[in-house]
Amino acid sequence: MIRSTVILDGLRVPVISAPMAGGPSTVELASAVSNAGGLGMLGGALLDVDKLAAQVDSMRGIVFGVNLFIPDDPTGADVAAYARHLESWFARYDVEPGELPRRDDYYADKFSWLVEHPVPLVTSTFGTFSAAEVAALHEVGTEVWCTVTSGSEAQEAQANGVDALVVQGPESGGHRGSFDGSAPNVPLTGVLEAVRAASILPRIAAGGLMDGHDIAPLVSSGLAHAAQLGTAFLDTPEAGTRAVHREQLRKASGTAVTRAFSGRPARGLVNEFISENSDVAPLAYPDVHYLTGPMRAKAAAAGDPSGLSMWAGTGHLRARAVPAAELLAEWAQQLRR
Repeated sequence: MIRSTVILDGLRVPVISAPMAGGPSTVELASAVSNAGGLGMLGGALLDVDKLAAQVDSMRGIVFGVNLFIPDDPTGADVAAYARHLESWFARYDVEPGELPRRDDYYADKFSWLVEHPVPLVTSTFGTFSAAEVAALHEVGTEVWCTVTSGSEAQEAQANGVDALVVQGPESGGHRGSFDGSAPNVPLTGVLEAVRAASILPRIAAGGLMDGHDIAPLVSSGLAHAAQLGTAFLDTPEAGTRAVHREQLRKASGTAVTRAFSGRPARGLVNEFISENSDVAPLAYPDVHYLTGPMRAKAAAAGDPSGLSMWAGTGHLRARAVPAAELLAEWAQQLRR
């Protein structure tokens, strides 16, 4: 029998909203999902401590989670060469290349704040919390999950004491959660099977899932206890998704995995920037994220999809402009059939 956790056992609907940092994940979306019987997540990445604290404090009183990115070590990639390669793009939007303000995303400050102001759940992406960090969160009553993309990552996270694993397949929109910045291409079911063989921890499936029909076979077979969905929520009224991103969910020709916008593999809607720059983009996060930031901001303000990162999974054509609570109710019915 698949193991569980207190939070997973408390879900009326085994659905977690993915922590989509950078705008789509909002307090309104997380609250709607939690209040409808699922688990709402806040994306703590790309926020400073004050902004994270404001979001967290507005969620007090309901069960929710916060996701943090584990800081990357410098890879030695030639970011300056990539900046030169992008000169025509910067000229197109009349912007200067962005500069790296700090590498650690305020990680230590945010982690300390979450220990001092506990929340029900904290999850990690791009790596596992250390054993000492897991113990510190457990000490204040916080459950701890880790995003993994392979059996070896699952073993490392389990050894450090986490409570559950978000098992991410390549079909997922947004950043691949691999510890080393790689982009493994084993389908979600294969990753789930590998993680089940490597770890006894509960598994939350993530990758291309868009409704209860997608989730049901994974849960009924024991491959997963629950599912984390992101793209399925992108067009809900509660999401902070930009208008141009919403429009492109049904217009784009498809998705691709690219380092072009951020310096880490991430799946997004195919556009001109991805097609032109993916082959030369270095593995250098968050350097590339900040390098392309002014360009992406200008493209977003102009409603121009050609130079904008629009993260989405393989099921993007099935995203619907329906309130999150209605989606949860519909998926719950599908799961009961």
